[in-house]
Amino acid sequence: MIDHLGLQCVDADAAASFYLRVFAPCGLREAMRIDTPGGPVVGLAGPDGHPQLWVSPAENTGHRPVHLALAAPSREAVEEVFALARDSGTDILHEPRYWPEYHPGYYGVFFRDPDGNNVEAVHHGPPPAEPGV
Repeated sequence: MIDHLGLQCVDADAAASFYLRVFAPCGLREAMRIDTPGGPVVGLAGPDGHPQLWVSPAENTGHRPVHLALAAPSREAVEEVFALARDSGTDILHEPRYWPEYHPGYYGVFFRDPDGNNVEAVHHGPPPAEPGV
């Protein structure tokens, strides 16, 4: 189980703004901010208010992408995240769809954040209804 994830970012303010805008349909909000000489450390939280995603200034700007998946409350929220990510001009890796290789009800979208990380919005729900059933 993941308690929290920290991402080192070239521009932590820009990264926090990106995540807050794109993942708003999932209930993401800023929970706290700590100003440091290198830039802000920002704790982002879901509906429970507990900061589980942290963005901070990069200590080393070498290319070290990570994969981050944030839970979406519905397929519609995944679609909304996709629209917001697309509108931000980011690189869309995979448009929203079911990923039955993960499990039949896995519905997700994958894209790059401003630092090149592979981020995802995913909804775990029932599998799609089969035509004619």
